[in-house]
Amino acid sequence: MQRLLPLSTEHNRCERAFVGNTIGQANGVYDKPLDLRFCDYTNEKSKLKGKSVAAALMSDAKFDGADMFEAMMSKAYVVGASFKGTDFSNAVLDRVNFGKVNLQGAIFKNTVLSGSTFDNAQLEDAVFEDTIIGDIDLQKLCTNTSISAEGRVELGCR
Repeated sequence: MQRLLPLSTEHNRCERAFVGNTIGQANGVYDKPLDLRFCDYTNEKSKLKGKSVAAALMSDAKFDGADMFEAMMSKAYVVGASFKGTDFSNAVLDRVNFGKVNLQGAIFKNTVLSGSTFDNAQLEDAVFEDTIIGDIDLQKLCTNTSISAEGRVELGCR
């Protein structure tokens, strides 16, 4: 089990997602941890678009139906979160741990999925149209049995 920092006591910690993390994006460097655990962003349609949530702690948060178009998630820890129907179109999801995450109906259209893991994630009806993913990452993703036949074809699973 991953050992995480204690839950932030900052009164506006959930609102920090709307600002994002603006320094050291790809490397997950931050001046202050972006702690979004247990926050609820259900059906958030505008404030998460294009935001950087690099190195964010997002486990057990709810993003069902959220619009994360062009979002940048690098080294984010989202284990146990829910992203049912979330739109990740044109997003960069780099080294994100999607373990045990509900991604039913999530849209990964033209999304970069590099180094991200999906162990025991629920991927029923997820859309992978024009997803950019490396061969090794694709091999690992294709072992997930919850991906639909159509999703497997979109990904190029063998």
